[in-house]
Amino acid sequence: MSRVLVLIPAFALAAGMASGAAAAGLKVGVVAPVEGPLALLGRQVLEGARFQAEARGSEVVAIPETCEAADAEALKAAVAAASAEALVGFLCTESLEAVLPTLAGTGIPAVTLSVRSDILMEDARKNGWPFYRLVPNARKEAEKIASVIIERWKSEPLALIDDGTIHGRDLVEGVRAALAETGLTPVFTDTYRPAQEQQISLVRRLARSGATHVLIGGDRSDAAIIARDARSEKIPLTLLGGEALDAADQPVPLADGVLAVTLPEAATLPEATATAAAMRAANIVPDGYVLPAFAAMTLAEQAKDRALKDGTPLADALPKAPYPTVVGTIRFDAGHELADNPYRLMEWRQGRFVNAPPPGE
Repeated sequence: MSRVLVLIPAFALAAGMASGAAAAGLKVGVVAPVEGPLALLGRQVLEGARFQAEARGSEVVAIPETCEAADAEALKAAVAAASAEALVGFLCTESLEAVLPTLAGTGIPAVTLSVRSDILMEDARKNGWPFYRLVPNARKEAEKIASVIIERWKSEPLALIDDGTIHGRDLVEGVRAALAETGLTPVFTDTYRPAQEQQISLVRRLARSGATHVLIGGDRSDAAIIARDARSEKIPLTLLGGEALDAADQPVPLADGVLAVTLPEAATLPEATATAAAMRAANIVPDGYVLPAFAAMTLAEQAKDRALKDGTPLADALPKAPYPTVVGTIRFDAGHELADNPYRLMEWRQGRFVNAPPPGE
């Protein structure tokens, strides 16, 4: 209790920046792993959701998530027993597949912090399930990459390469199609063999093609090796990847200057400054899912205010207004997707991704 009392002033500052107004308290079921390999992520979700929940008049009910289809009945029973007004968390598709059909017509929204399945969202729209997500779909990643290339590289010799995986191939194909609509054609395309110790032959093929700017539809390790080998061969290449580049910096360190279209760390956002500081004062590290879970709580609370004002179910209130949170203002489109594209162009500098400088700098 003492910790809550000490942190109320810090939260008041954070709330003024992130949510704009006091929100109605509500009972929220937080579906998150509590054991197994995802337990650390589950703790982050619960810490973020619980932070100052009681001070705002809200209640958090922890609902264990196993991410196993075989545990669907147990999860549904736990959700029913929680009697929550909203559900947040859901790190696994299996959990949503089990719970969403039970929420049809209830007005109880399910808000995921990580699941991006387009098939699941299509099913939700078709069946009227109240499903929302705080992460962008894959289409937005390709859209942002294409816009970056058009804005910054339209006059540059461009290469598009992918690692042959479904994600890598689909990402590059989505970008290629968007570029084709503007008349921009790459000078080189290729599918490379991933997870190799060196990519010198690929780098040399890129050089022979005349390409100087390269989109990589692959993971961080491959991008790091390509950057290293290009430097060793003295071949100047500007490399750009997607969100897959925001991963562990091993075994080969990523070279400074490599670009990635990815999501910025929540704690670096100006909207999160005060809340992140209050969390650190409470010995909570605002990493991973901590701030997104906090944002999901404040989103649900503000939506309840709107629902009470309009006399509508809480789930129907979510797309009715923009809601300020610590991860930025949240707007949902008619399909329950994020209306705004949160991806940003980032640049790897001295061990971390930072905002890339404006064009021409």
